[in-house]
Amino acid sequence: MPRLAPEYSKSEVKSDKLLAKEFLPKLLGTSGSSPSPLVDIITSLLSNPQTGGLRGMAESFKGQGMEDIINSWIATGQNMPISPEQILQALGKNRLQGISDKAGISPDEISGGLASLLPEIIDKLTPQGKLPDSGLLEQELQEMKKKIVGF
Repeated sequence: MPRLAPEYSKSEVKSDKLLAKEFLPKLLGTSGSSPSPLVDIITSLLSNPQTGGLRGMAESFKGQGMEDIINSWIATGQNMPISPEQILQALGKNRLQGISDKAGISPDEISGGLASLLPEIIDKLTPQGKLPDSGLLEQELQEMKKKIVGF
């Protein structure tokens, strides 16, 4: 998967708010109105204490043999791509169906959207190449959501 802004380092992207102003609105399909339900889905997946948040997601990926993929998103360097089918495998059919029921969009749309967005979002949330503590992650996710919704 090509990088969206290879000329920017992770710290530059975060510090100059490029993530909020250019990257996410394009991928989420926001057009000045309300953001895609994927904003809430991703925020929930990465911060839900019942499922372990980002750490729990990383463990799910590792448990499904996708350790190299999730580690590439967390580490500095190139992100490995993931398919919608691998998202389904990592998160589980029942979990994805539950998300689909709540969001009112199909599991296929969700897994496709997550396959496109999660590598870059997790990459941006881990600029130091390691998982942040849950308090810091929650702050980052809320700040990202405010910036997206605030357009």
